[in-house]
Amino acid sequence: MPSDDTFLRRAVAVLTAFRADDDGLGAAELARRSGLPKSTAHRIALDLVEAGLLERQGRRVRLGLKLFEIGQRVPRQRVLRDAAVPYMSDLREATRQTVHLAVLEGAEVVYVEILGTPGGPPMPSQVGGRLPAHVTGVGKAILAFSPPPVVRAVLAAGLVRASDRSVVAPGLLARELARIREEGVAYDREESGHGIVCAASPVLGPDGEALGALSVSGRPTRMHLAAVAPAVHTAALTLSRTLRENARQTPA
Repeated sequence: MPSDDTFLRRAVAVLTAFRADDDGLGAAELARRSGLPKSTAHRIALDLVEAGLLERQGRRVRLGLKLFEIGQRVPRQRVLRDAAVPYMSDLREATRQTVHLAVLEGAEVVYVEILGTPGGPPMPSQVGGRLPAHVTGVGKAILAFSPPPVVRAVLAAGLVRASDRSVVAPGLLARELARIREEGVAYDREESGHGIVCAASPVLGPDGEALGALSVSGRPTRMHLAAVAPAVHTAALTLSRTLRENARQTPA
């Protein structure tokens, strides 16, 4: 009989096997992605269905609404998203481009909110989805204003290549992060995927460290980075100030 700790680790392996664009997975694919035996993955999936964390879809399973409900209770995500959405809406209106809000988790960024725009290019990002931090504008904006141990952990995880323009040399990334700290704006010049560019700026806490980042993304043929960068930077600075003021007004 597996211990509670073993079951929890296996359940996490099954849940994290799902990607943002998965509508359903069978036992074989769950086993392959989670690294568990097929019978184990199947048994744990049934337990998670019973708990409401997964839902049946024929012979496949998908993430359940209860997970979404739990995710909405995460304080960092909820507070940041709720404060950011009005600024994101204004930013989308001003630029007519797709606006992202993301936070850092490990060596990846997690997209908390995305406001799309008609006619925009297909994006590799999705709400709840992840991308390597070093290939995205939001990721580089956050890393530039993160403590050195956070940056070292990202470098130690390995800089994977998402496109032929991705920066994968640690020295080059370090120099780029230094420039971002000076200018307050990061860029993705088709580094996360072909046909997509973005300008991003960090959302800073009272200590000057990044809580997350805002970005504007679009096609390189339709969006001039130098033109949208000031708007992104201004929105991020204003959101940072709003979060600080809200924190001061919240009773201890």
